[in-house]
Amino acid sequence: MDNYCIARGSVIYGSTPATGKTNFASWLLDKLKKEQAKIITDQWNSPTLNANMAEMIIETLEKRTNGTFHLAGATRLSRYEFAEHIAKTFNLDPKYITPVTSEHIKWVAKRPRDSSLNVNKAEKTLTNKPLRIHEALEKMKKETA
Repeated sequence: MDNYCIARGSVIYGSTPATGKTNFASWLLDKLKKEQAKIITDQWNSPTLNANMAEMIIETLEKRTNGTFHLAGATRLSRYEFAEHIAKTFNLDPKYITPVTSEHIKWVAKRPRDSSLNVNKAEKTLTNKPLRIHEALEKMKKETA
């Protein structure tokens, strides 16, 4: 099979969740307005703004690209670092984020320690580049204004 395109994201978030359910960023914003949030320090990913991923998907379709593309955020972060960036961008106090390790969380399903994605191929191929975390969160903030 030569004519295919697989798009992969990691920890997809945004101001308007696609499923109508909450995502990590919107959950954290709501939580920090009311109480402390325990966030793990030992799990890494490439947080992906849904609007940025959508733009990259559309471009891969228009260009009829083939292969697997990691259409994720361009910054590898721990969940805790991501939470700190969210709090700072939205003018919330990061002191309400409590760092914990994953062993302190009761997961329904196992989670990998590192689900970050290498976005080099997308950065080289696409005009709509994977966004760095500060760019993506600023875009999300404008969407919510």
